Amino acid sequence: MSGVATTIVNAKVFDGAERSGWTSVRFADGVITGDQAPEPGDEVVDAQGGTVLPGLIDTHVHLVPGALQQSLNHGVTTVLDMFSEPSVVATARTQARERKDVADVRSAGIGATAPGGHPAPLYPPFPTVADARQAERFVADLTADHLKVFSGVGGLWPALDDATMTALVAAAHARGLVVVGHVSSPAGVAQVVSAGVDVMAHVPAQTLGDALVRRIADAGIAVGPTLATVRNTLGAPLCSRAEDNLRRLAEAGVTLLAGTDAPNPGTVFGESLHQELELLVRCGVTPARALAAATSAAARVFGLTDRGRVAPGLRADLVLVSGEPLADITATRSVERIWRAGEECERRPFVPDAAEAAQLEAFDARIEKVVAEVRARRPR
Repeated sequence: MSGVATTIVNAKVFDGAERSGWTSVRFADGVITGDQAPEPGDEVVDAQGGTVLPGLIDTHVHLVPGALQQSLNHGVTTVLDMFSEPSVVATARTQARERKDVADVRSAGIGATAPGGHPAPLYPPFPTVADARQAERFVADLTADHLKVFSGVGGLWPALDDATMTALVAAAHARGLVVVGHVSSPAGVAQVVSAGVDVMAHVPAQTLGDALVRRIADAGIAVGPTLATVRNTLGAPLCSRAEDNLRRLAEAGVTLLAGTDAPNPGTVFGESLHQELELLVRCGVTPARALAAATSAAARVFGLTDRGRVAPGLRADLVLVSGEPLADITATRSVERIWRAGEECERRPFVPDAAEAAQLEAFDARIEKVVAEVRARRPR
């Protein structure tokens, strides 16, 4: 932590829920101290009317080399990994602990799926769960901050049955883990809702019935729609159906989470989170609610109690942008300065070394394989 305190002055402040009455933000030793005038010896940053936001949280990524650095360059100070190779997760955790120029990370490790189920083809050999009797051991052996469970992918691959899904959720909850349910169809949504997951990842491109929307809302399940990936991979017609589902979920009062599913085709770590915020607003979500989806709501749902808001005693993960995102959500793209745990971050492009380049090439090849398998299995 830096020994020099910093005070940002002449600022608007979004506190994670709304525009606050603060006009300055002071932080010292990595922690926000309050809306205070600068003290002698402080570094003073003139926001010139810009807006201070909590550091953004991308609630859905898959780690590859450069993910944390690229994310931080765009004001994303924390990323939540939704399954990645164990070696990649271990490297990312070390980077987040030792480096100042990368985002912090939490990970699901390897998610729970049926033998031969999605996304097992990405990372063979892939540990799987054959039946409910194996659920307890799978969760006990997991090194992760939350659990990801996979519902079926439109019948294209084998899938966890209802009893196994429910047993996995129960085992994770017994250990205090948040459970994220991957869905791609209304049937998958119904399965993860019945199993009692905490978060639904993705919004299907098939219409969700009103009763199912109500069940999600009544169960208090948060939804991370990953509209950026839906739009980039499925195109406008199918995306419009997903956006309509999202609109109805939002109207039902469902907690929304902002996530990108990077590095799926067409996404960029960090940058695509700003696109996600814009897509949420396009679906009728207010800018304040969209920003909360990437700050306070994300932190609350995943138990990150030290961040996600601008308040005394919390971690000084902060982003200064020019303009007013509450009036124009695209202003989040105009990042002026970034602080991670009170340390100002130097933004520089990610240039992979030879080993990282090989990892990225291998990952891209696996993605192409999975996409080809999906296309081959889809009924014509």
